[in-house]
Amino acid sequence: MLAIILLLTSSIFAQTIKDISNVVGIRDNQLIGYGLVVGLAGTGDKSQFTMQSLQNLLRNSYIKIPTSSIKSKNIAAVMVTAKLPPFARQGDKIKIKVSAIGDAKSIDHGQLLLTQLKGVDGNVYALGQGTVVADLKNLTTGFIYNGATIENEVDFKLGDEEEITLSLFKNSAKHADIIERKVNERFGKRLARAIDTRTIKIKKPPTMSIVKFLSIVQNIQLDDSFKKKIIIDMNREIIIAGADIKIDPVTVTRDNFTLRVKKSALNEEEWNDRAVNRGVDIGDDVKVGNNPAEVNIDNALINTKSAPTVSDLMRAMKVMKLPITDIIETIKLIKDLGSINAEVEIRG
Repeated sequence: MLAIILLLTSSIFAQTIKDISNVVGIRDNQLIGYGLVVGLAGTGDKSQFTMQSLQNLLRNSYIKIPTSSIKSKNIAAVMVTAKLPPFARQGDKIKIKVSAIGDAKSIDHGQLLLTQLKGVDGNVYALGQGTVVADLKNLTTGFIYNGATIENEVDFKLGDEEEITLSLFKNSAKHADIIERKVNERFGKRLARAIDTRTIKIKKPPTMSIVKFLSIVQNIQLDDSFKKKIIIDMNREIIIAGADIKIDPVTVTRDNFTLRVKKSALNEEEWNDRAVNRGVDIGDDVKVGNNPAEVNIDNALINTKSAPTVSDLMRAMKVMKLPITDIIETIKLIKDLGSINAEVEIRG
């Protein structure tokens, strides 16, 4: 079921420092491992490296058998990947992604055997195991939620830091200058210093803990000139957008629907008269300056008190029960056309 989260006030969705920057040292780390998925109902592979891997596994259990004698198609060789979150502790659970590397037809509901997940330094940070739930659109790729257990931690002690370093997502002298000014205004002293167009160093006040200091800095609101963001989480099928992200006039036609965002030639009185019978109405009358505007999607008409927005669009597409793939592709198309002044972030 598609979940669409609409943040209905601009103050809730106001852009903050954490929306455009990273804190250096606080980040995910990529993990990777090679493993075997067993228990497949004849949808596995017969690749030579798969048979060799199974032979090695059996040898560790003191069972010796030549590779030529292994003919099962109930196993598949896979690559396992994961993200180690910052400050992850021993015993924490993380999601892992499992992908077949042989000619397996499906790994759905197969059992991933105990797999070491290593970082780029070659050290083992997690152990993965569990039942694979495959992607319905690609049965050779799947996930195991909470499928890996953290065994080793990344050595980084935030509590010992006396300053933090921010790194902007995009190189911008303007944004670096605004962050320096906003931070210094917030604390009433010169703590922040932009050392280049992407990096800002900020000293911690001696009487404040680093965690509280970081919380204050990251949530400092920035100017309205910063672009808003639309976040699409493919795994959870969630779309998050602010109600103040406006859509300029545009028309998108696809096989199963036509989307039109336009300004109406009717005046406000005519618009109100015509509003009585025209399909599915959501919200109030829409008006852009002195000219009414409308968002039509087949028989769904969206009305708001201001210019049509991304949140209006998503509500209309949800009313039509369109699949999330259509919604995502439509938002990306409108973004590519330049009709949405916002960044679209796809999270896989």
